[in-house]
Amino acid sequence: MPILTTCLGAFPKPDYVPIKDWFDVDMGDANYQADVVDQWTDDPKHEAAFARATAEVVADQIACGIDIPTDGEQRRENYVHYQCRQFSGFDFKNLVRREMRNGAYFTDLPAIAGAVNAGAPVLPRDFHQAQAASDRPIKMTLPGPITIMDTTADVFYNDDRKLALDLATALNAEVLALAAAGCRHIQVDEPVFARKPQAALDYGVEMLERVFHGLPAEVTRVSHMCCGYPDRLDNPDYPKADHTVYYDLVSALDGKIDALSIEDCHCMNGLDLFERFEKTKAIVGFVDIAVSRVESVEEIVTRMRNLLEILPPDRLIAAPDCGLGFLGRDLAIKKLTNMCQAAAIV
Repeated sequence: MPILTTCLGAFPKPDYVPIKDWFDVDMGDANYQADVVDQWTDDPKHEAAFARATAEVVADQIACGIDIPTDGEQRRENYVHYQCRQFSGFDFKNLVRREMRNGAYFTDLPAIAGAVNAGAPVLPRDFHQAQAASDRPIKMTLPGPITIMDTTADVFYNDDRKLALDLATALNAEVLALAAAGCRHIQVDEPVFARKPQAALDYGVEMLERVFHGLPAEVTRVSHMCCGYPDRLDNPDYPKADHTVYYDLVSALDGKIDALSIEDCHCMNGLDLFERFEKTKAIVGFVDIAVSRVESVEEIVTRMRNLLEILPPDRLIAAPDCGLGFLGRDLAIKKLTNMCQAAAIV
């Protein structure tokens, strides 16, 4: 049977979209995060632009051969903060300076200044808009509790487990609303699991299950855990999380979610890692989102065939390593097209 193909969230935004992706804002600017926060908009006057962009990026994915496209996150200035804006307890006006990535830089983050509770769900609107442009099921993505905690500043809880539980409960309301809207593929992004594996194992896995609690059986529960975005394209020295933590994370999650997305093209995991996918499907990154070189169909086919010595084709799904925003539309299309052609050959 053919290997299914999917994307993992972000797709390059057309120039006419009124917001930029977080990585298109000057990351060297001391006010970088403040600039990201300030340029977000949900003004109704931009609705036509968001709708047009969503339809176009869905069409691009389908034209490449993607079986399970995403909405491309066209409304999101930042995949974490977009969701946080829908919850009570977050302060996007009074930002708090925090040290990030073990002292690599300081930045200003939205504050968690009160109790976190779910608001009116926003992703069903985004799902309906994307699904209307697609002849195949749309996958919707949202950030997980641990990743939200790492991208905001807690000045209220001072209790990581309690905060994670409240975030998981709020996210669960959004997930259930998506399922009620007809979404059958829901992905929770937890890249911070790779950077903070102990927190992931101590309570992160439990909270991820809480996010998915109560979903009907027909909904595919997906989680994505890459080793981190670079600061720019073609920067081989950018420090990423140690990909060997995947061994413990896959073991901890196997059978608890339906599919787990991991980075592979950039880091080239050991083949023995995939023996740990005993129940959960492996969504594997076959193209690198951090380099401009386009992987050939032949090299993707070779890697796929290596993995198929361990995994049956119905438990292997092809994807990029992460979101495609850094690549720009032309490169993204070339990489996706080669990946889909490889999947068809295999």
